[in-house]
Amino acid sequence: MNIASFLLPKAEVAYLRDDMTLRQGLEKLRRSGYTAIPVIDAEDRYVGVISEGDFLWNILAHNQKLDDITFKSLEHLSVRDMLQSGKVRPVCIDTAMEALLDCARSQNFVPVVDDRNVFIGIITRSDIIKYFTKQLS
Repeated sequence: MNIASFLLPKAEVAYLRDDMTLRQGLEKLRRSGYTAIPVIDAEDRYVGVISEGDFLWNILAHNQKLDDITFKSLEHLSVRDMLQSGKVRPVCIDTAMEALLDCARSQNFVPVVDDRNVFIGIITRSDIIKYFTKQLS
């Protein structure tokens, strides 16, 4: 089975740019309604995933007192500064469904890249589960 049929294309996916400020990233994550979101660079290459927890821990790490946290204090860090490299690995468009299942065990979605590491979209865990459930029926 070709995983392209499960791909939610980049145009329909919420994502962040790695040069956004922490504040911009947090605002976009909040508007998206998701708990984690892909991050790409200026050339649209996939660089990682950032979660609500990543934002929280970075905000707390860079503000000594909780009373000092303001939107202005969130302008000095970029999304790039918060990324944990390799935390969520992408797959290529020609990846087998079985490999997707393995990835989906520990994350809500699987980022998909082309052969140049350009982000092209995601496949959700729910779509992967639906596929395998249908195969078992």
